[in-house]
Amino acid sequence: MSSFNGKIYWIIGASEGLGRALAEALGRQGAHLVLSARNAERLQAICASLPKARAIPMDVTDPDSVRRAVAEAGEVDGLVYNAGAYDPMRSGDWDTEAALAMTDVNYLGALRVLGETVPGFVQAKRGEITLIGSLAGYHGLPAAIGYGASKAALISLAETMRHDLAGTGVTVRIVNPGFIKTRLTEKNAFKMPMLMTPEDAADRVIRAMGRRRFRTDFPAPFSWLVRLIDYLPDFLVYRGK
Repeated sequence: MSSFNGKIYWIIGASEGLGRALAEALGRQGAHLVLSARNAERLQAICASLPKARAIPMDVTDPDSVRRAVAEAGEVDGLVYNAGAYDPMRSGDWDTEAALAMTDVNYLGALRVLGETVPGFVQAKRGEITLIGSLAGYHGLPAAIGYGASKAALISLAETMRHDLAGTGVTVRIVNPGFIKTRLTEKNAFKMPMLMTPEDAADRVIRAMGRRRFRTDFPAPFSWLVRLIDYLPDFLVYRGK
């Protein structure tokens, strides 16, 4: 029997792409689902095909919306923070409002949700928190103003929580995918290496959620290459720039 069978998982950012594929994959394994996103119509359409799912529309940039959703969701076994915003932006084309909007969803939204849920997990001495980061969070990359920094902040947050919540019964993990074929990555004008379907990425997230390992990066070997940059001198990384 699946380890997810009968458990309640709250997926935030579930209306399309990876979030939707993850909801469908967990649903097939018998999980009860709470699905949140801003688009209520899309959520209802997904729930119509998943008998053990219910929709709670939520805007992670609105503290009141987050508090209402947390109260409505009630007690859950696990939370997946997958809300994400992305617009390619180079430093020479700086758009402060767009950069702040990405940060508000990708990082500050996570702070709002976790601020309302972590104390309950700690008090219950159980629960799972899965944060969906990105390989783009490991290094400053071209045209990633707003996005890369917000994902780097999410990775750092997960690392801090891993330290602080050790021994509490609460499991924290960070999952960092590469490029996934979604509405967001369609904005990219460059060839994306090892581009995955949402379904493939969801299967990998599910496998990560079935383990106690803290960090999961994929796909290999692309993820290995990204992490290898840590060991290269700056004159090689930024050569010609």
